Amino acid sequence: MTNRSRAHARIGIVGAGFVADFYLRALQHVRGHDVTVLAARSEAKGREVAERYGVPNVVASTSELVARDDVDLVIVALPHDLHVATVEEIAAAGKAVICTKPLGRNSAEARRCLEAVEAAGVWHGYAETEVFAPGLVKAKQLVDSGAIGDVLSVRAREAHGHPHEHARDAERMGGGPLRGLGCHCIAIGRWFLGYEHRPVEVLAWGDRLVRTDVTTEDSAVALVRFDDRRIVQIETGWNHVAGLDVRNEIHGSKGWIGTDETGETGIRAFAGQSAGYVLEKAGAETGWVTPVPDEPWTYGYHAEMAHFVESFLAGRAPRQTLTDGYIDNAVIDAAYRAIESGTWESIDLSALDGAAPTK
Repeated sequence: MTNRSRAHARIGIVGAGFVADFYLRALQHVRGHDVTVLAARSEAKGREVAERYGVPNVVASTSELVARDDVDLVIVALPHDLHVATVEEIAAAGKAVICTKPLGRNSAEARRCLEAVEAAGVWHGYAETEVFAPGLVKAKQLVDSGAIGDVLSVRAREAHGHPHEHARDAERMGGGPLRGLGCHCIAIGRWFLGYEHRPVEVLAWGDRLVRTDVTTEDSAVALVRFDDRRIVQIETGWNHVAGLDVRNEIHGSKGWIGTDETGETGIRAFAGQSAGYVLEKAGAETGWVTPVPDEPWTYGYHAEMAHFVESFLAGRAPRQTLTDGYIDNAVIDAAYRAIESGTWESIDLSALDGAAPTK
């Protein structure tokens, strides 16, 4: 990864959908950069988003974006099936890259992304928001202070009942909720157990219990064992009809920490009529609702973008790189194999060439 300090970052964004909107909302509160251009397949959609956030230029493709001389850093805000080709094109153009999660539809695709940026020698970041979420950041500070002793295990849950349309397509998604939501849970577990420790094997269960609009699992549970015998427990699903459920538990030798990003927000309301947009993937717009006051902030987008811009300008590796995206995908691959075999499955991290990931 190229280490070169800069005074200002000129950012291009590829995509004009849901996650691009969250990134642009967060970037409004971040210093040291300008968003100079947005690439969108739909010109009308691209211009609507660009006007909303004051982005001066709109182009129709990644190739047009990376050919510009007013772009240093490119954020990939596209569905999973488009990541490999896009990251490879950005890296080949010598631009730094941030890619949203999951890095690929499997570890082979994630490995191609990682190899592309390493071969080009460009700076890279992996946009895994959960390790920047304020509640989890505070929990990590407590852990690092020794407040709960040694971390013994981590339980991470993310579930909802309203997957995006592209996520319901197994070919585009590379799986079901285990792929799309489980990557968050794995990242959380690895962060709290320590990046110096590798996940080595997985035992998992997954099944399609209710949904008729998907061909993948709609519920999954996995146990990930690390090289020091500690465990991360992952729970994911698309059957949580109440809406988005994001909770975590960190169990220590001297204490315990629990976080709840969407259930204990400080706001509780009864809507006798439609409340409109309540939160991402809300289960209802009427009745008892628990709105999230500022979703990008609560989910970690503000802190994530600030950290990436700061790290890029300083020429240092960020908290999450494409290496992390590769590891997370490799764990999920092993989990899917474990679902089929009913036994513990080894995690293939051969792309790391025997060297533990470090930060």
